Amino acid sequence: MSQGLLKPGVYFMRGNHACVEGALIAGCRFFAGYPITPSNEVSALMSRRLPQVGGYFIQMEDEIGSIMAVLGAANGGVKAMTATSGPGFSLMMESIGLAAMTETPAVIVDVQRGGPSTGLPTLVGQGDLMQAKWGSHGDYEVVAYLPNSPQEMFDLTIKAFNTAWAYRIPVIVLADQVVGQMIEKVVVPPHEEIEIVERKRPEVPPDMFKPFDSKYLVPPMAVAGEGYRIHVTGLTHDDRGYPTTSHEVSQKLVSRLVRKVRENEKLIGEWEEHQTDDAELVVVAFGITSRSAMRAVREAKREGLKVGLFRPKTAWPFPHWALRKHVERGADILVVEINMGQMVRVVKEHFANLVKIHSMTWAPGTVPPPETILAKIKEVYPR
Repeated sequence: MSQGLLKPGVYFMRGNHACVEGALIAGCRFFAGYPITPSNEVSALMSRRLPQVGGYFIQMEDEIGSIMAVLGAANGGVKAMTATSGPGFSLMMESIGLAAMTETPAVIVDVQRGGPSTGLPTLVGQGDLMQAKWGSHGDYEVVAYLPNSPQEMFDLTIKAFNTAWAYRIPVIVLADQVVGQMIEKVVVPPHEEIEIVERKRPEVPPDMFKPFDSKYLVPPMAVAGEGYRIHVTGLTHDDRGYPTTSHEVSQKLVSRLVRKVRENEKLIGEWEEHQTDDAELVVVAFGITSRSAMRAVREAKREGLKVGLFRPKTAWPFPHWALRKHVERGADILVVEINMGQMVRVVKEHFANLVKIHSMTWAPGTVPPPETILAKIKEVYPR
């Protein structure tokens, strides 16, 4: 580990700051961004911390330039990231698709705020869930983490870098305004105990190397300056990176791009459960909403209701296989989220007609109070 990294210990810090320190420990040495609330603490601290660890910070002219700079840095072999919120995230969508097609590892931190459009710039929202998955055109897969605390802003940012560089994909840390700006305890373990994943490097000489060799699910990655010939394009391309209109090549390439995540979803997907073993109603909530939902679940238990909490820590891939066991024994589901019903669509996709699936939508701007969630639990609780 290089000098200048946050030392192991216990700290009290803002979620956005914990994200920065996790990124640096993961090996991030380049950040490009454009100011936008409520993610500004990420870029502000990065501007000070990156030079201290031998890295580089640049403020770009907009979010489009920011994500493109990140992709350029990654193709030069540097772990890179950007941070934004809803409107900036929208501007990055075309380039996130480019990252998927060119198999460029990148980390995008989206500290969600109220929307649509400029919405509520300084207040909480959870409305970017579907955009993270489907925002760019065509078929591709991303991974999106859902932290619910400053500790997870630290931990899941490290995982985001590991996943991006292990699978050569764009990875999103899908936080929210409250988690990004709240201050809590963060434990930094000894650095040697933290798993850090690097790219798989070519094992063949330059004259035998194919940058998108389809014999691999995740091809080894050569970067500029290592002596390998690399052709990077957003067009459909063959194993050499050369553009083609061949349907055979398209079939092979695009199916491999989605298989990278789909065939590894149970390795990538994460979740947490509380008191779900005998629950007759399972509350599904994520991010800051899960903390309010946890208090509601505990109160419901005290009142004699068999209720549990299922918290996805990855939006994509959604850990449906873990929720399925509760569905199969007949537990109903209540999805609580700060949007008009996004995660509930995913739950219905997997479990419609198997059990009753209820939705508690909440407009952006505030976190649904525990007592309001408790009232909804009592309303839909199976009798």
